[in-house]
Amino acid sequence: MSQLVKKEYRLPFIMVATLFFLWGFARAIMDVLNKHFQTVMDISISQSTLVQGAFFLGYFLWAIPAGIFLNKYGYRRGMVMGLLIFGLGCLLFLPGERIMSFPFFLFTMFVIASGLVFLEVAANPYMTELGAPETAASRLNLAQSFNGLGNICGPWLGGALLFTGGAASISMPYAVMGIAVVIIALSFSRMKLPEIKTEQVSATDGEGYRSLLHNRLFLFGFIALIFYEIAEISINSLFINYAERVRGIDPATASRLLSFGFLLFMCMRFVGSGVMSRVRAELVLLICAIGTVICCALVFMNVGQLSLYALIANYAFEAIMFPTVFSLSLSGLGSLTKRGSSILMLTPIGGAIGTMLMGLLADVVSLSAAFIVPLVGFAVMVAYAWRLTFLHKYA
Repeated sequence: MSQLVKKEYRLPFIMVATLFFLWGFARAIMDVLNKHFQTVMDISISQSTLVQGAFFLGYFLWAIPAGIFLNKYGYRRGMVMGLLIFGLGCLLFLPGERIMSFPFFLFTMFVIASGLVFLEVAANPYMTELGAPETAASRLNLAQSFNGLGNICGPWLGGALLFTGGAASISMPYAVMGIAVVIIALSFSRMKLPEIKTEQVSATDGEGYRSLLHNRLFLFGFIALIFYEIAEISINSLFINYAERVRGIDPATASRLLSFGFLLFMCMRFVGSGVMSRVRAELVLLICAIGTVICCALVFMNVGQLSLYALIANYAFEAIMFPTVFSLSLSGLGSLTKRGSSILMLTPIGGAIGTMLMGLLADVVSLSAAFIVPLVGFAVMVAYAWRLTFLHKYA
């Protein structure tokens, strides 16, 4: 860590890294909820994907306001705001379980996402600023590894609660998480986090956003992240359905397999962080993007048990993609970094689109055929990484 993070920023790095765990857990347990709602509310796959739709709609609607808030009040207050809204959304699961209304659960997921977008808009660029610019991608991958730890715990705990028989209480993990998040918010409100200063410009918010959209590196990164979110989130959302319906695995075991996939994901972020401190991030990104295309192609072709192995292996290849593209896209933005981060956090809406499209194809055609959606998404990532690796046309 000493090579990646400036000495005076080590404690802030550790504290903010805990936030990555929180939103990783919240997003991963949602993938178990998707399958759970199909069972308890007797809805189709395509209907259950509205969970992801409502969740990532929150990201889309709040990303720009979060960026404006962050630009005005700073990183720390942005994180506190996100934690408070996140905690409120988690606690709404308590009345939600009594009501057992699918629309109410969708609203609850929207509120949770509205808080998480503040956290991500603040925490992701903050991590890129805690050291030398050339190690920003490696540093953000290290921080995002804690996100991977949350991803592992979410499906494991959710599967244990919902798919192993007995009276399932989905409100319990959310209630505990909500209380913990509010306590963390109070801690952050009293904590002195250094506010990273960047070169100031006189542009208004509108001028700043317009100038970002004319930055070719940033715009290409924005498009690439949309397609990455289409691929990653749609796979996560329907992983348990695929394992059960196509490979004949029970939901509890499928949840554990998903957790194992996220374990690979986390480990490869640690590995990727180390590799990218020595090898150009663009080249590592290209190799991994090609790997994801091969894996998704094998799942799409439905070649027996090999398809399941490929699906799990895909988590290793996709691990470094989001933080790497995110940091490359923010490179050199200076005082526009916070605005740029808010625009990049619009991209999870791609996950809602991809999941709903994949769910529709699964209902109408087949789950294997539905993997054409993430296959196309990762193909765009190959194009992005290829251009950055070999053409160097950055802006």
